[in-house]
Amino acid sequence: MHRQMKVFAGALLALIIGGALGTLQAQDCPRGDLDKAYCDRNNDLVADTPSQTVNPPTLVFAYTPVEDPSLYSKVWDGFLRHLEKVTGKKVVFFPVQSNAAEIEAMRSGRLHIAGVSTGPTPIAVNCAGYIPFAIMGSKDGRFGYEMEIIVPADSPIKTPADIKGKKLAFTAPTSNSGFKAPSVLLESEFNLVAKRDYEPVFSGKHDNSVLGVANKDYDAAAIANEVMVRMFERNVVDKTKIRSIYKSETFPTTSYGTAHNLDPALQEKIKDAFFTFPWEGSALKAEFKTEDRFVPITYQKDWSVVRKIDAASGVKYACK
Repeated sequence: MHRQMKVFAGALLALIIGGALGTLQAQDCPRGDLDKAYCDRNNDLVADTPSQTVNPPTLVFAYTPVEDPSLYSKVWDGFLRHLEKVTGKKVVFFPVQSNAAEIEAMRSGRLHIAGVSTGPTPIAVNCAGYIPFAIMGSKDGRFGYEMEIIVPADSPIKTPADIKGKKLAFTAPTSNSGFKAPSVLLESEFNLVAKRDYEPVFSGKHDNSVLGVANKDYDAAAIANEVMVRMFERNVVDKTKIRSIYKSETFPTTSYGTAHNLDPALQEKIKDAFFTFPWEGSALKAEFKTEDRFVPITYQKDWSVVRKIDAASGVKYACK
């Protein structure tokens, strides 16, 4: 009996010590909304660089799957060559077909540098250890885009209130301008709720939504106007076939950043490559006509409005 008591006491002590260590570890690794794989000790809302980092011989870069991936591999080629010079590494372009695929690639360690759309940026931060640090902007520091609700030019729809009973195209559930922001707006300002007051459909991409409205496949669509403007400029769609009935406040556009576990010196070289890239005469400047540089940003400050929309939408950054 005495021996059993000693065994029991030892087991109890082990549980107490284990629990105390677990509490200390939890306190040592605060994470907020971050997945359990990451820590945020400085409370800046992004994952800390871990003690064990990676320094791969080849860096993989992906651009958000807003439009044709093959087109954008050419647009980014000059920048990637500049990135190679600054980092001393080989850099390859990874064409992704969806936001989910891009986030999963970074989470699994197959993607090192990325441009992530506005809406999926919080998911990439919290679920994949993505650290955004730059955004395309102008010399006065301005950046961003607006969400617009568009309709066919000859549509009888004049305001968002007229969407009641109609078919409205969203892009994807993770998109800020293509789903979350317009959903909140329509309900809060116009008392329109999806499925109850209008039929929601998902096109998959902003360019699909723009083309769908121009071809009258949809009664209306919520899109990022920066994508639509680029389509007009490339004559992909006739802008006379489209009319805008709503424009939102300005949101941050695609963020650019790295995986949290890259070697700190390598992270700094990558940042330097973004901020020293010569835009004049580049394919990036030709494509993104209103931007002429990368502007520094932080997720904590510049994605505050997006996180507020997520909160209003009931979005939780649940990681698989």
